[in-house]
Amino acid sequence: MSERSIADWLRAGEARLSGCSESAALDAQLLLAKALGQPRAYLLTWPERRPGVAAAAHYERLLQARAQGEPVAYLLGRQGFWSLELEVGPGVLVPRPETELLVECALEALGPGQEAAVLDLGTGSGAIILALAVERPRLRLTAVECSEPAWALARRNCEALAPGRVELLRGSWFEPLAGRRFQLIVSNPPYIGEQEPELAALAREPRGALVAQEAGLADLRHIIERAPAHLAPGGWLMLEHGYAQGGAVRSLMTARGFLGVLTQRDLAGLERVSLGRWPESA
Repeated sequence: MSERSIADWLRAGEARLSGCSESAALDAQLLLAKALGQPRAYLLTWPERRPGVAAAAHYERLLQARAQGEPVAYLLGRQGFWSLELEVGPGVLVPRPETELLVECALEALGPGQEAAVLDLGTGSGAIILALAVERPRLRLTAVECSEPAWALARRNCEALAPGRVELLRGSWFEPLAGRRFQLIVSNPPYIGEQEPELAALAREPRGALVAQEAGLADLRHIIERAPAHLAPGGWLMLEHGYAQGGAVRSLMTARGFLGVLTQRDLAGLERVSLGRWPESA
């Protein structure tokens, strides 16, 4: 039995992580709960209890990994997104809360009960397409992913959370979709420039899911240029992008012929999702 109580371990963990995490207290709670195999509520209910030696050693290993920059979601093997609990791990981008805005925009465009074909490009863990699956049971859903580790993980998430609902294809962007059209295409592609300072904090996540050439615009441009060949008349294209890229993405979409192009802001007030509609007759 450890000499320290749960409260002692939490204080020590927070102190250890305070220099490397903006959420040190929460991280310490999540990692200790993981080590104990208990929910976070257990820590608050029984702060005086002393973890066993094995659990304390496990917690120490988790703290060390977190202090070295490993994302908490990788250490837990799970990440909440929308109403879902997704499996995540190294090789897959950790879903972010701001990406839920893309889900909200898609749901607003596709009313309840609507039957429509929806495509998610670069699905990663499957977060976006699975959120749509649980909210709109009549949608016909397809997702594409080029990374083998991400594709395999997305498949497990689809089987666990929406069995039989998502057609999951392997390939680069529109490559496996010749001749197919959709009423809605969504994507959260790589959009960070190669020299952007925020990359340092994301070093453990897959660079291919984060970084794009042309100051982060290359993949966004690729999708915008090729999306019309895969959109039904009147179909929507919705793209997540960096907070400073809204103007550039709107210009690209307008120049390509999309109508009603606009950008939605996230909860922090930052431009985050741009969308436009392909003409009914083009």
